[in-house]
Formats: sequence, C-alpha cells, structure tokens
Amino acid sequence: MAGRGGRRWRRWLIGLLVALVAVGGGAYLGVSFMIYDSLGKAPQACWEADRANTPQNFAIPKPWDASLAATYAMPAPQDVTFRSRDPQMPNANLAAWWIPAASATADTPAVILIHGIQSCRRESAVLLAAGMLYRAGFSVFLMDLRDHGDSQGDDARFSGGTEEYLDVLGGWDWVRAQGVPAAKIGMAGFSFGSGNVMIAAGHEAQVAAAWVDSGYTMTEKAIGLFLKDQAGLPDLFVPGALLWANLIAHDNLVAFNPIAEVAKLGGRSIAFVHGQADKVLPFTMAQELRTAAVAAQATSPDVWVVAGAGHTQAIYVDPAGYEQRLTTFFRQALGLTGN
Repeated sequence: MAGRGGRRWRRWLIGLLVALVAVGGGAYLGVSFMIYDSLGKAPQACWEADRANTPQNFAIPKPWDASLAATYAMPAPQDVTFRSRDPQMPNANLAAWWIPAASATADTPAVILIHGIQSCRRESAVLLAAGMLYRAGFSVFLMDLRDHGDSQGDDARFSGGTEEYLDVLGGWDWVRAQGVPAAKIGMAGFSFGSGNVMIAAGHEAQVAAAWVDSGYTMTEKAIGLFLKDQAGLPDLFVPGALLWANLIAHDNLVAFNPIAEVAKLGGRSIAFVHGQADKVLPFTMAQELRTAAVAAQATSPDVWVVAGAGHTQAIYVDPAGYEQRLTTFFRQALGLTGN
C-alpha cells in the first residue's frame, strides 16, 4: 500500500509541475505577445512633437537652445518618392526630402540621414544635423523608413533593420541616380537609424562613409535595453517577443547585427558619437563598435563620447562641437573641397 501511495504522490506531483509549467509558459508567451504587439509596431507616422517640423522651420526640444533651428534652417526641399531595394515591396512609395547644396555640381558630396525607431525625417536631431551639413556645402537626403512618416510600408511592424536597411539602400540608389558618384555619398544615422546605416554599409560595398550616433552592437541586446527603458521589464521576455515577430510578421529581428556589419568596412570611413549619460544604449557600445572597426581596418574610426548627453542628445549638448566633427568627418571621407 505504501508503494502504491508513493506512486500516486509522484504522479500527482508530476501533474502539478506540468500544470505549473503550462500556466507559466502560457503567461510568458502572453506577456511576450503584448510586448511585441505594442513596442514592435511601426507608427506609420512621426513623433507628435515633430510632425510640424520642416527643413525651413523646426523646433528644438526643451531645454536645449531654441535658436539652433534658425541657425541651421534650410531652404524648401524637393519632395521625393523612391523605392526600396526590397523585392517584397517593389511598388511601395517611400518618402524623402532632397536638398541640393546651394552651389551643387555633379561632384558635390551628399549625405543620407536616417531617423530612429517610431520617428521620421522630421525628427529634430535629423534636421539639425542636415542643416549643419547643408551649411558646410553638402547636399542632403532625409528619408522616412517604411511604415514611418509619409512612407508606405508592408506590415506596420518593426523589423530590426533586417528589412529597413533595404530602404536605406533604395535611398542610396536614388541619390546615385542623380549623378552623385558613389565615392561622394555618405550616411548618417541616429539610434535605430544608425543600426540601419551599419547594416546597409555592410551589404553595399560602395557606401563611402558612415556616421553612427547612439549606435548599438547586437540587435537582441538593444531590444532588451529598449524594453527595459520603455516598459521597465527584464530582457528575459526578449526571446518570446522575437518568437512572436517570427510567427506574426515572419521577421527574424536578429538576422543582422551592426557589430558584424562594421567588420566588413575595411578601407572605408566610419565615426561614432554617443552620449555618456545614455540610459537606453550605453556609450560602451560605441567603444565596442570602434574596436570592431579598427580590427576591420576601417579608415580612422573615432569615438566621441559627450559628457552629460543622453540618448541622441549629443547634438543638443554640444552643437558647435558636433558640427565641427560631423562636417570635418564627411569633408575628409567624401572629398568636399572649396567650402
């Protein structure tokens, strides 16, 4: 009898453990789904604070110097539509602004600027950097990634750069089609936009130079940090969110990692800027990226860590230093002369 009782007890205990695992697993998948469904959506718009911004008139967020907008205002842009390199969306119109340099010739360098996640080309930091470059004599191309701003899209979902980088390369193709030589086209990205810049440069050997503001090394790690910052949740839910991304949108969000793409940039120019007080992506990621760039023998990879600057705030904390470094980098990398 005692033996049979012991067996019943073990069966009951095993059943209880199975039930607990099932309930716990279901709860984990449920929370992971809610995370992906909320944070993984692309906005098909822009941040509300930036929606009225234009190259001619844009607002600088508080508490930064509001007069910067007038200093770096640009002329009215040409409204552009272009196509992604993505064969899965051959007919989708992506939106951009093209502002040729005041004295543009066929040999004038151009810089493509890419915004962060859930943002658009109207983002203040993007416009401010574009204004600095325009004032220095560059042509600038400001684009909206798929499902952001005024661009059309495919599924209104964030794809971790595994699809969006093809939009960036579509923008590069458009600028190239204007007659700008490949050696004269650079890219500058902010946060998620910087990840797209690194992935795009890794896939297109003709991208001449990359400016990486608030970049990240590994996509999965960045998603975990973003989750903690936005929702206060631990990164143990990241694998579940990645699973839902694969099931719902058929997206492998971690197919590419920026640090691996940087390793392909031998002989090309890349620079990193990061805020020391960045609570979303630590500035040590910029140092890791620089190490990868040095190992790849990229041209003069540099890291500028800005004290007191949070995520993508370096341009507001030290605008004069930012302008000097940004324009000098692209002058040297793209061969701008006569300005």
